[in-house]
Amino acid sequence: MDQVEQWQAESQLAMHGWDFSHLDGRWTNEPLPWDYQAVVKANLKDELMWLDVDTGGGELMDSFGHPTNKTVVTEGWGPNLQLLRAKYATSGVTVIPDPNEDLAQVPADYFDIITNSHGALPVRETAHKLRAGGIFITQQVGATNNFALSRFLDPNYSPAYPDNTLIDACARLQQAGLQIEQQNSAYSKMSFFDVGAIVYYATVIPWEFPNFSVATCLPRLKQLSQLIEANGSVSTFEDRFMIVARKPDENREGRAESRESDSH
Repeated sequence: MDQVEQWQAESQLAMHGWDFSHLDGRWTNEPLPWDYQAVVKANLKDELMWLDVDTGGGELMDSFGHPTNKTVVTEGWGPNLQLLRAKYATSGVTVIPDPNEDLAQVPADYFDIITNSHGALPVRETAHKLRAGGIFITQQVGATNNFALSRFLDPNYSPAYPDNTLIDACARLQQAGLQIEQQNSAYSKMSFFDVGAIVYYATVIPWEFPNFSVATCLPRLKQLSQLIEANGSVSTFEDRFMIVARKPDENREGRAESRESDSH
């Protein structure tokens, strides 16, 4: 199998859930200055009702080990939804289809904690689903994620979600009545060590590489191959931001103010 045939073979592979293990040893990702999982774990108490939005294949959700009868997930992509339904059929985890990514079938004022890792961000709907005092934790893929690589492969590429920025998301969350408790953003270098890995990545993330195919991008892929041969890798940058926000609990705040006034 020659080089181009290998690339074509990579483009025919499918990804199940949100699992990039096929690229193990073929890429590296610099760590972010925050730890999303640690932030979630610090807030995810066993007694809390939890919603994980756009859970993918449930891989990250499973890692938290939350009680299944307190766990609800949404997913909009058909293949992942089938995977989740089979995976959690007898587990106690509630799986809610969300094809329009608007949380329409999710109960309101029901959750103590909502998490969203790289999912769609329906801000007002998210606020509506939280109970008073509930917390929302999200790590998002920013508008300029992998812009250099996407633009190199397609000179006409423009970001699919240009308004998905930390500033815009924080402003919308505040407008929806949530209080921002933590926010951060960062660019993290991601390096590929072979062109086949880039082909696979571009194939399974079509929203960042909307017109990608080995045939149409072949001249550019050959240029990337030359760069890797000369330098060992090619790099792009992931655009990430994280927000922790809380829905105010007026009753709790009122009780706290009352106790404070009584003490004087």
